[in-house]
Amino acid sequence: MTVIPSPTTPPGSPAPCAPEDVRRVACVGAGVIGGGWAAHFLARGYDVTAWDPAPDADVRLRRLIAAAWPALEQLGLADEASQDRLTVTATLEEAVADAQFVQESAPEKLDLKRDLLARLDAAAPAGTVIASSTSGYPMTDMQTKAADPGRLVVGHPFNPPYLIPLVEVVGGERTDPAAVEWASRFYEVAGKSVITMDREVPGFIANRLQEALWREALHMVANGEATVAEIDASITEGPGLRWAVMGPMLTFALAGGEGGMAHMLDHFGPSLKSPWTRLEAPELDRALYEAVVAGCDEAADGRSIADLVAERDRGVIDILRATGRLPRSAEEATR
Repeated sequence: MTVIPSPTTPPGSPAPCAPEDVRRVACVGAGVIGGGWAAHFLARGYDVTAWDPAPDADVRLRRLIAAAWPALEQLGLADEASQDRLTVTATLEEAVADAQFVQESAPEKLDLKRDLLARLDAAAPAGTVIASSTSGYPMTDMQTKAADPGRLVVGHPFNPPYLIPLVEVVGGERTDPAAVEWASRFYEVAGKSVITMDREVPGFIANRLQEALWREALHMVANGEATVAEIDASITEGPGLRWAVMGPMLTFALAGGEGGMAHMLDHFGPSLKSPWTRLEAPELDRALYEAVVAGCDEAADGRSIADLVAERDRGVIDILRATGRLPRSAEEATR
């Protein structure tokens, strides 16, 4: 077993356990992302304590996990996996009191993140790594109020965290590199596909790429150049199929034939200057807002959000199986 260095802890404080020995995880924030994390950790056999300030957090979280469980069963549950291993606490302090890892998934408001991470730092056991699910803020900007910023890292997932493997891990300027290494290893042990970033980039990697595509799509809707349904079909019936197997770089390398990326750049490089993209965000005025909402309602064609979630989950599982990243049956998963 690889021994991961422990994050720095104050003298006399207990050292955190190895990533492989974690048994109890705290999820702070129980919305779509935090609830998805809780479902993932439960499916991997961890004890999960959770806290959210909403008065109906317990009911909502258990409903979200129950809805995700059929997909998790198809993915393959750990032997110890059980929804009964979830405890929803009345306070944040109770949730993290004996946590061996903390996943924060509060709304994307910088001041809220700063205050919450400082509270978590004050309440969690010394040395326990605390990760934020932020989708765009650098940890450097979020760790400003924490007494021990060295143990704070970004652990950015993709929705839903119980299904999409990717998590991007990066520290801030005051983060202990050992905490980043520890968190990356923990996520791997917990069944995630990890990118450990060498430096902070606003939006990280995947969100920056998603955002470029999203902005271009909004421009096309705003200008009447394409409908919501056409935009979605252009991806699901086109490059999205290739991207499920290999990313945009290798995909474009194949466009160069035997000459690979070098030939592709020589041949298509001049087109990079073509006015094909408008990466500045369009003005989200009322007309664009209503066009996008109406287009999504039309594309849903009467299917509820729950119906669409189930359809998405089935499709992603099928893709994971088809590309060899998931056993084709629960029986194979246990072999």
